[in-house]
Amino acid sequence: MKQFSKNILVLAVTSALSLSVLSFSQAATYKVVEVDKDAKGYTYGGKLNINGEMAVSGGNSYNFPVQFDYLDEQDFNDIVYLALTRHDYYFGLEEIEDVDGFEERAKAGNATANDLVWSKMYLQGKNTSTTNLNFEYQIVADAAALLNLDPGSSPSKKVCIFDTDFDPDSSPCTGELTRSTVNIIQGITNSGFIFGTGSAPYLPIDGPATESDGTFKTHWVREHGQRGFYIDASSGEIISVKPGLMEYGGGISALFDMNDNGTAVGYTSYGLSDARVEYIKNTDGGCADTDVLATIPYEICVQKIQSGMYYIQAFKVAISALDELELLGLLVEPHDDDDRAFSSQALAVNNHGVAVGYAQGWDDTDVVTAAVDERMTGSYAVLYKDGKVLDFNQKHYYFRYGYVYSFSRANDINDNGLVVGYTHDINNSVKKLFYVKTTNVLESEMEIVIPKGFFNSSVSTAFAVNSAGVIVGEAQIETHNESSQNPRRTVGFIYDTASDSAVIIDVNTLLKCESDYYILKASDINDAGYISATAIVKVESYDAKGNAILDDSGDPVMIDVARAVLLEPIPDDGITCEAFEYKVERQGASFGSIGLLSLLAVFGLRRRKFNS
Repeated sequence: MKQFSKNILVLAVTSALSLSVLSFSQAATYKVVEVDKDAKGYTYGGKLNINGEMAVSGGNSYNFPVQFDYLDEQDFNDIVYLALTRHDYYFGLEEIEDVDGFEERAKAGNATANDLVWSKMYLQGKNTSTTNLNFEYQIVADAAALLNLDPGSSPSKKVCIFDTDFDPDSSPCTGELTRSTVNIIQGITNSGFIFGTGSAPYLPIDGPATESDGTFKTHWVREHGQRGFYIDASSGEIISVKPGLMEYGGGISALFDMNDNGTAVGYTSYGLSDARVEYIKNTDGGCADTDVLATIPYEICVQKIQSGMYYIQAFKVAISALDELELLGLLVEPHDDDDRAFSSQALAVNNHGVAVGYAQGWDDTDVVTAAVDERMTGSYAVLYKDGKVLDFNQKHYYFRYGYVYSFSRANDINDNGLVVGYTHDINNSVKKLFYVKTTNVLESEMEIVIPKGFFNSSVSTAFAVNSAGVIVGEAQIETHNESSQNPRRTVGFIYDTASDSAVIIDVNTLLKCESDYYILKASDINDAGYISATAIVKVESYDAKGNAILDDSGDPVMIDVARAVLLEPIPDDGITCEAFEYKVERQGASFGSIGLLSLLAVFGLRRRKFNS
């Protein structure tokens, strides 16, 4: 939400290239409740309130609305070639059949599931290609904002947020959505306010006449990029959090958390890149050049340089007064002549209005008066309190990278002032969970604590902490990986800071015996001890139109997919499970992006041909 991509390892079953075995013996303390038992795609567990209502993210994996009328003969030929050269890599996908009739049936609305998925994959490739600099191809985002008010008993509800229909004459969110937006519900407060971050849909517009016959090229433009929002608990109205600066493309804002008092935090645009503004105003090769505007619309010229347009800063705002954004500041105090874009973000806020997040910081920890070119290559976990931005007295470092290195990040804070997140072990650069106490502690004495992990090189992150000081997150459980394409297996973990002998615990060892679920990640924990998580579970597979994929015997093909689950505490009955093996068949590739996860949810299995 935050970063809208999920770093989740999908374990897909194919010809078993390897087998990981986990054995344990443990009294069961949690029951797994699958949020949407009838879901066909993948889903992830998000923030959770005291009532067990949770945010869920996922994808609209089926029946993507490819606008075939905007594709030409060359595009259809390229889709055919893509299928011809790549179909061996995916179970359930084949070459395009009846190639000569492909364009006609697709434009007539009769595309097959096989046609549809290759066409979507083609557009996704174009979206990331340098050949689409002028946004001449339909945009594919397809991330669904979901909400579940009764996990396990009712399906998650898709919330349209900022998306709209292709048909301008239909009522909003009732027809064929563009599915070009990234709309994510971050959470729901205990009082019922829903909040999150979304983006505007890309819609087609005609460009200038560029051919001798007067035909127009189509371009895809959106009204704004990221925009925070909340949904009024009583009226259901979706209300945008307008950025502090909205010039040249609508500005950007994000809303990551909201407390029970109606105070929200996130980030907002607060400044503009001088270089990009200069380009927009330039009459010689820029967006004010009539020769440029003879080939592309002004909106597209501006949209092309949106990345890096805005300087962003953490903010806090009361939803009762959305026009009064309070900028929370930066970790650095730049020189008056330093025109670089320094940034900060707020990711969580407690009921006392104290926020946490991360901000860019000088390489030198002890800078008092910055030079105009003061070196800055890292970002650090911070606390926003009493008008100050505090970094928990971390030592700063110089990172030899061409980008800002995320050294540490604070993801949550409870009402007792306990902050959790991740940092890096300075001895081996391994990413590690941390916590730090900030209440009744002098600012100069705040100290980050890194608990002992499953093993020294285990990468871990703490995502949330409840009022009792119980932390949940994600950590690597394997001490090795079989290849660079196959990362170490991860588990959701729980860590009780109030325990005199606290240890990091694999949540899977706390489930009912012989559980069908494997917990990859624990995202949140409420004060009743319920945990929002993401698990791997075996389900039936479906094609691009949502139809079940059957094997040669007519039986459903079963695959492992990621699903949002709620872990419900159950009484310890004293029964100890017999030691058993939890087996996960793994394949020799990783799937780190939502796009590829979507493919897995649709096709399930990925296969490669190997020479013996």
